[in-house]
Amino acid sequence: MLKPLIAAVLVAVALPLRAEIVVTDDSGATVRLAQPARRIVSLAPHVTESLYAIGAGDRLAATVEHSDYPEAATRLPRVGGYSRLDLEAIAAHKPDLVIAWESGNAKAHVERLRTLGLPLYVTQPNRIDDIAGTLERLARLAGSEAAARPVIAGFRARLAALRARYGGRPPVRTFYQIWKQPLMTVGAPQIISDAIRLCGGENVFGSLDTMAANVTVEAVIASNPEAIVASGMGDSRPEWLDDWRRWTAVTAVARDNLFFVPPDLIQRHTPRLLDGTERLCQHLETARGRRPASR
Repeated sequence: MLKPLIAAVLVAVALPLRAEIVVTDDSGATVRLAQPARRIVSLAPHVTESLYAIGAGDRLAATVEHSDYPEAATRLPRVGGYSRLDLEAIAAHKPDLVIAWESGNAKAHVERLRTLGLPLYVTQPNRIDDIAGTLERLARLAGSEAAARPVIAGFRARLAALRARYGGRPPVRTFYQIWKQPLMTVGAPQIISDAIRLCGGENVFGSLDTMAANVTVEAVIASNPEAIVASGMGDSRPEWLDDWRRWTAVTAVARDNLFFVPPDLIQRHTPRLLDGTERLCQHLETARGRRPASR
């Protein structure tokens, strides 16, 4: 009996101990896990999509409404919407990690989750470059580093290629429209503003220090954008984008520079954001090509 016991002890000693996982989230908080998370509750569609992208989709226990990519995400249990969370449902899934969205989830809900003692990671990538770092940290928390590595490397390489191709192009004054009523646009901290900059564009409301802001038609007209880009709610070009055609003195209207980028490709902080950014860059390049020939 003694020899098997000694052998078992020696084997146990020889096995490498898994180090505690320690990361700092976007709120500056330290997140500690004794082992990779196996029951993750995602509180934002972009978080859900990102976890699938890095090979951690099988760790998801639940998510929020509008988590519709990839298709497997549509089959996950729901814990409310990102702006109206069901805290009891979250706790009922017994998560070993909850991933929140700083600017999307209600602050009171996030704080309540902290008081419940649930391991919480808060994400808020405001620049395209931030996405790669977010993917790395999520992969570490989920133990999917090997699957994530080529995805992250590919993201960085593609981002560098887009920046090299479009970053030095002549600026295009751009108005980005999120919605019609109320008329909404993006400010400096919003990741879409970063995409506009990458494409060599200039956000006409880039001086605003808020993520999103209501603006007036008069303010848009006064800014005289050379391109108007809209997102809307789905994969189809919103009909209200053509409402600008009545303002024929606006350069974007006069040159037919009214463009559409699907919201899922430009408003979610995921690897697919580069698809939306590339479309945006192509639209702004079209606008450059429609400038009158210099004499």
